[in-house]
Amino acid sequence: MTSIEIVNKIGSKLQALRNAQGLTQEELADRAGLTKGFISQVERGLTSISVESLILLLNALDEDISDFFAETSEEDIVFGKRDRVSASKDGVTKYEYLIPGAQNWSMDPVMIEFTPSDNGIEEGPHEGEEFGYVLEGCITLELDNKVYKAKKGECFYFDSNVNHKIKACGNKKSKILLIYSPISY
Repeated sequence: MTSIEIVNKIGSKLQALRNAQGLTQEELADRAGLTKGFISQVERGLTSISVESLILLLNALDEDISDFFAETSEEDIVFGKRDRVSASKDGVTKYEYLIPGAQNWSMDPVMIEFTPSDNGIEEGPHEGEEFGYVLEGCITLELDNKVYKAKKGECFYFDSNVNHKIKACGNKKSKILLIYSPISY
């Protein structure tokens, strides 16, 4: 394993632990006596971390260092509800990462719930593609100046290089499976 792979793995494991506890980067930074910016860089694999800083973070997360570095002998293939990581995302009722540590993979599947009063998810152009499958209700997809609707059982697919927004339509809750590829955070 290269040093870059190790830095990425440590960052993704720290992010998964933080998300599992429902902490923001700022809350973890306060607990560990570090900065939010540093934690963001570590989680994204943009900087290496000293042993001292790692111990501060693990103590703040109530995680034992030996457990943190313990390797599982078998790669996870099947993921259940207990593996999901909830995150707060403006404009939606519920946002869940379905695969822990997915930032090391080429796809990131998320489950998103919208209510009619939610503003939805709006993003500017970025690298990659997005695929969505409507599990419940219906959604409105805005790509630049075009509007599309998809209802339960329908799916959508688009290149993320345009302004885009996804929100609920109608007067009921909507739920989608959305897959980003490649991961862009």
